[in-house]
Amino acid sequence: MDQSALPDCTPASLDVEAALAQVLDALTPLPGSEQIALDLALGRVLAQPLVAAMDLQPWPNSAMDGYAFAVSDLDQALAKGLALAGTSMAGHPFTGTLDPGECVRILTGAILPAGCDTVAMQEHVAVHGDQIRLTANVPRGANVRAPGEDVRTGSVVLPAGTRLGPPQIALAAALGQARVVVNHRPRVALFTSGDELTPLGQPLAAGAIYDSNRYLLRAMLQQMGMPVIDLGIVADDPDAVRSAFAAARAQADVVISSGGVSVGDADYVREVFSEFGDIHFWRIAMKPGRPLAFGRLDETWFFGLPGNPVSTAVTFLEFVRPALCRLEGEPLTAPLRVELPLLEPLRKAPGRMDFQRGIVAIDKDGRPGVRSAGPQGSHVMSSLAAANCLLVLPAASGDLPAGSLVEVELLPWTGTPAAHGQP
Repeated sequence: MDQSALPDCTPASLDVEAALAQVLDALTPLPGSEQIALDLALGRVLAQPLVAAMDLQPWPNSAMDGYAFAVSDLDQALAKGLALAGTSMAGHPFTGTLDPGECVRILTGAILPAGCDTVAMQEHVAVHGDQIRLTANVPRGANVRAPGEDVRTGSVVLPAGTRLGPPQIALAAALGQARVVVNHRPRVALFTSGDELTPLGQPLAAGAIYDSNRYLLRAMLQQMGMPVIDLGIVADDPDAVRSAFAAARAQADVVISSGGVSVGDADYVREVFSEFGDIHFWRIAMKPGRPLAFGRLDETWFFGLPGNPVSTAVTFLEFVRPALCRLEGEPLTAPLRVELPLLEPLRKAPGRMDFQRGIVAIDKDGRPGVRSAGPQGSHVMSSLAAANCLLVLPAASGDLPAGSLVEVELLPWTGTPAAHGQP
């Protein structure tokens, strides 16, 4: 049944904030952890804090190509000059001993020789054979990176609960951390429900559609790095739905279905799930995506998402994604939203919180703003593909004129905004 045919809001409908709070309050991180190689840790969540076993930088080194000397020789370096005693390069330090009045040619990243405390960049030095003379005053410690300037030994550089992205991986590598301890990831079982769904590669019968939601959900789960158990298409038959739940319960921490949670005559998913476990709620005062079921069967959590593709995507982003992060042990944080002005008028009916597909763009004057990505029907996939954000519009809001400030939530799979209002 099309969710637009449902009455707009009933006492059984939770508002979005209350429903999300109920989901996150019910969940606790999965037990257990594992130690893995750093090069396999991208996207994983630390189970233990990463504590620095060394200083970063470990040695005093030069931030510039130039000449290292003792600042006590500064007057001589400016007046008569200093004798060049050798060269220090990254990986090939100068190991000699400097006498007063001597300096060392030094390259970026090279260890500062003993007895030196300052580096003059080469642009401020005149070279005459094996003599150099400073052409500008240089303060003590200039262009020198001190040991521990970035990280001190014993400091917590990444707390438990940190999700490891490329910069965190690089920081761990710089500290010599070849392995890290990470939380277990939830195993997610996935199926779509509906006799109208047709596998890709097969011809469409009259009234049938291709099964796009399973590809959508699987891609969003794969983007998060979640292990996916794909249970395929489940027929609109109570016994088939029972078999799917039994299979999911046996091998997954979370089961996600798409379709079959509304009030149509053939919508069996919510009804059959009630035989296995408890439904916490199944109606949300949001658009798109009102029929959303959340519950538990034994140790497995259940999300029954609507069948319309945009409703599936939005409910996954607003409920399933934060729930999976919670199960993986990432600290609870609100989604990052910013206020931007509308570049054009926007239509909205009061009554439900509305998540409209939008495009963050730079207008002709070089200022950021947001506009609609196109038609907002819950079946319209082209505007979802064009969007790089969701416009989060309060339930009480009605139509909005151009220039109104609206909350914008960037979609996790999009790149940078385009210029001049074009996607």
